[in-house]
Amino acid sequence: MKIIRRYLAREIYASTTLVLVAFLGLFAFFDLIHELGDIGKGSYQLRHAALFVLLTVPGHVYELMPIAALIGTVYALAQLASHSEITVMRVSGLSTPLALRAVAIIGLSFVAITFLFGELVAPISERKAQSLRLLATSSSIAQEFRSGLWVRDEGRFVNVGEVRPDTKLLRVKIYDFDKDDRLLSISYAAEGEYLPPSKWRLTKVQRTVFTSVGTRLEEVPEMEWSSELNPDILGVLLVQPDKMSIVNLYLYIRHLSENRQKVERYEIALWKKAVYPMAVLVMMMLALPFAYMHVRAGGISLKIFAGIMLGLLFHLLNNLFAHLGAINTWPPFLSAVVPSALFLLLAGFMMWRAERA
Repeated sequence: MKIIRRYLAREIYASTTLVLVAFLGLFAFFDLIHELGDIGKGSYQLRHAALFVLLTVPGHVYELMPIAALIGTVYALAQLASHSEITVMRVSGLSTPLALRAVAIIGLSFVAITFLFGELVAPISERKAQSLRLLATSSSIAQEFRSGLWVRDEGRFVNVGEVRPDTKLLRVKIYDFDKDDRLLSISYAAEGEYLPPSKWRLTKVQRTVFTSVGTRLEEVPEMEWSSELNPDILGVLLVQPDKMSIVNLYLYIRHLSENRQKVERYEIALWKKAVYPMAVLVMMMLALPFAYMHVRAGGISLKIFAGIMLGLLFHLLNNLFAHLGAINTWPPFLSAVVPSALFLLLAGFMMWRAERA
């Protein structure tokens, strides 16, 4: 049985790698076309666009791995079925449970790669890509309000006019309140620079203090500000939640929770990050019934087309349930796991039909 598993692994690894490389090339081409429209803004040139596209490739590896594993496994197994090799394997003792076990063991490598890219490679490369683009185009990070970014930090409300790609803050306003929600002071700083582990250096500070007898204006060239805000939290503005690491998502969710702000969107992203690598196994299980279909039930091209359609459907459902979960306040775990669960049930149904055929 080890010989059969090694043979299956060789075929599946080769075909999945080929499919993944083809997808990455296609996505990189479309990304480059999209970036061409920004060439000429600031110092953004073709070499910047090419480097930006290159840095976004790890994110595409993470996103496309389940689909590539599905199509690659379908192709490999369909090829073996067309040459009657699957029939020989089944006669030699490869039962359905053993086939599922073999595919699952093979798929663990893809799960590990997906997790590695999703947690370590893609978040770092995505942040570098966005920083490169923003610096070259002389842009600041877009904010939801014209007045900039608003963040609640314990008993303060913080307004940041602009966040630079190096996480330097510009035009910082800090509104301090007491326990009874009375305004104590308003501080304005031209710039803010992070000092690990939990402080910011504010420069050109003007502070208006409100007291029972009136107001007092203070001006200092520099002051330190202790805050739970840090570059990782502000990095949410550079990287989409789906491309952040689980650790950074968890830290940001905790920060929002402590300040009584909405966390549903980020909780769904957190659970998706935890569940998504296992979707590779689900996709490969879904591919196994194609090997049991008789050749006359459809040629290799038809099976590959079916695999592509299933992969696109999974991708669409995954995004759909994430948005529906955030809108309807569904439990984050269910919003993340339902698409994979539905496709796992579909795989079981297709396997049952193939066994009865």
